Amino acid sequence: MSQTVASLVVDSLVANGVDALYCVPGVQNDAFFDALYDRKDAVRAVQARHEQGAAYMALGAALATGKPQAFCVVPGPGFLNSTAALCTAYALNAPVFGIVGDNATAFTGKRLGQLHEIDGQLEIAGYLAKHAVRIDDPELAPSRLATAWSAGLSDRPGPVIAEVPVDLWLKATSYRAEDLKGENLAPPAAERRVLERVSETISASRRPLIIVGGGAQDFSGEIRTLATRIGAGVSAFRTGHGVMPTGDSLCLENPVAHAVWPECDLVIGLGTRLVQQKNLWGLDDGIRVIHIDIDADVLAGDREPDLSVHADLADVLPRLLAILPRQDPRDDWRTRMAVARDRVDAAIGAELRPQLDWLAAIRKAMPGDAIIVDELTQIGYVARFAFPKHCPRSFLSTGYQGTLGWGIAAAIGAADARRDVAVVSVSGDGGALFTIGELATAVHHDIPINIIVMNDNAYGNVRTIQRENYGGRIIASDLTSPNFVELARSFGFSASRADTPDELEQHLASAIARGGRNLIEVLVGDFPSPWKRVMLGHARGEEDHEWPWPTPPPD
Repeated sequence: MSQTVASLVVDSLVANGVDALYCVPGVQNDAFFDALYDRKDAVRAVQARHEQGAAYMALGAALATGKPQAFCVVPGPGFLNSTAALCTAYALNAPVFGIVGDNATAFTGKRLGQLHEIDGQLEIAGYLAKHAVRIDDPELAPSRLATAWSAGLSDRPGPVIAEVPVDLWLKATSYRAEDLKGENLAPPAAERRVLERVSETISASRRPLIIVGGGAQDFSGEIRTLATRIGAGVSAFRTGHGVMPTGDSLCLENPVAHAVWPECDLVIGLGTRLVQQKNLWGLDDGIRVIHIDIDADVLAGDREPDLSVHADLADVLPRLLAILPRQDPRDDWRTRMAVARDRVDAAIGAELRPQLDWLAAIRKAMPGDAIIVDELTQIGYVARFAFPKHCPRSFLSTGYQGTLGWGIAAAIGAADARRDVAVVSVSGDGGALFTIGELATAVHHDIPINIIVMNDNAYGNVRTIQRENYGGRIIASDLTSPNFVELARSFGFSASRADTPDELEQHLASAIARGGRNLIEVLVGDFPSPWKRVMLGHARGEEDHEWPWPTPPPD
């Protein structure tokens, strides 16, 4: 088979372990898909119904597996349709590889009105992705692709974009398949003296907390060992869930961690930006900060930690555990955290009982290793701190981007990549319609997926804020939604409606046991506001940061 830029890009997918390409084909990429035909035994084409669906599927697959995933779209509108997923992948440190076509090199930047033409496509990609490269030289194409893959996998992982003009696909090039695999270029190992200072600081503390983010997902065992040895509570806000299983006595959901924050004398940030704790919860002279992260930019934030360690957790954690001396069990601190958990849980139970009942039903129906895909819903917000998470990569969230409408397509991608476990998507009726057309993709490619749509005929979060913070002046938040049961059945899904938490538990358990593609619609009304427990405010020190919203949640 001749070596062309098209075959090069296909072979680079294979070399980097990608076995599915989520895509919407089009004329600028026809020659690439012709090359993909020759390798369809190695890379499946999963054609989506919309470019945003294709990119969200790649993102969901990457989050569920922690491994590189890829999508392919045409330029202009096709690329722009994928960019919400692209910026979300950047926020989530997801290794997503995007292949984007372009018009012929001779027409680039000429504004001649070519099909799908936009100026600055590569520049736009560069703002949204970790790395963006244009493949416009056949001789340099192999090295540029390998560099792109390495950029996406190294340090803090992230999405990369390779832009290929239509006239380059069939250009001859020369490469060896073994040279196409990206290298994970980790930062230098932490110096021993730095780790010794970390060990000494931990040993001197009496009330430590560990905050974990998405960068900690692959180090659950080491973090659990560290927490147990030093008696530290472990907490996650959005993307670190499952690193410490909910059932562990040292697992502190975010509201509980906030409740004990005034007493904490040491916070250890692992694979997290620590933005919420440092900027909103507050710091003072009574608390020390150890921040360990693979990204130097994260460590160079607006508040310098007492100890900053730029290193891979894969390097730091085993070495730290090896030199950490025997610790005081810190029984008093464990007791204080347990008391705070009971107090906060009781308060949340009284405040948010409707959401908790629905979440309990979903949890009871799901196997322990199942994956749930969060959405921007009243149920989803509460799930962040009230849904039990038993293992890493089992609670998928949009992180700080808060990308409404990602849920169904991302869950389909996760379900495609992890066919060994059950995957459940929980969306509101507002977000569900963003990518509801991808139900057809799930049917076409026989992807097993379970979708729950909580239907309140509104953008429920917006309506709640308008009701509680703006005197009930409801505007632009009411919706007219379809009958989701009939809609799902028209796609070929099994579908049902649940009116109570008990019915939802029964329907979901049956759906998971049955397999295949299932949708459950739940008709709900207004929920009590969860924001008091989501965006937790100032707790210690001087309050020198304004609340980041125009109207703060009520006390």
